[in-house]
Amino acid sequence: MTTAGGTRSGGGGAGAPPACRVYLISPPAFEPREFARMLERALAGGDVAAFQLRLKPATDEEVLEAGRLLMPICHAHDVAFIVNDRPDLALKLGADGVHIGQSDADVKTARRILGHERDIGVTCHASRHLAYVAGEQGADYVAFGAFFPSPTKDSGHRADPELLRIWHETTEIPCVAIGGITAENCAPLVEAGADFLAVSSWVWRHPEGPDAAVAALNRAIAEAVDRRS
Repeated sequence: MTTAGGTRSGGGGAGAPPACRVYLISPPAFEPREFARMLERALAGGDVAAFQLRLKPATDEEVLEAGRLLMPICHAHDVAFIVNDRPDLALKLGADGVHIGQSDADVKTARRILGHERDIGVTCHASRHLAYVAGEQGADYVAFGAFFPSPTKDSGHRADPELLRIWHETTEIPCVAIGGITAENCAPLVEAGADFLAVSSWVWRHPEGPDAAVAALNRAIAEAVDRRS
């Protein structure tokens, strides 16, 4: 996941990454070693751009312990490792970036902590205004949602695919679509211009396993990319 500097996730050319990629988010709680096996399995299922460690609630040491175990797995698969909320913990871990919400550290603070070599993503709900502000402050990507009801997190905000279309046409800053996304419902988001699809519970609870979920999502993305080309 190379988003620093506003680079989109893909586009044409031999060997280029797909125009939309999977962005995995951890469950809010898990047993680290058991989940490490699930993550290995998920990453074996197909293309994944990034993995976000999102433990809630958890102590700093629990986040660091999980990060030290899971980050090498991600890097072995060339997957960016992102920490939720905490730029200070991202720095301690040597993570690839941090994802912050509207009530967390602002972009400028996160950038001061992390420098310019790591990615900063910002939750912008269903608001282009919040996204433009994040972009002006130096965010590397913005996240819109929720697009569908999600068992993981009730954001209280509902976004429309048209938001992705407008964003895609007016800015080069990559956007992540989030909220209740599955292989069955993701096509309109890909066709509208999402650069990444953030998925969590649907992958980890998939009846055929997380590898089958990632494979199915990549197939659905590829089909939708073909239609939007």
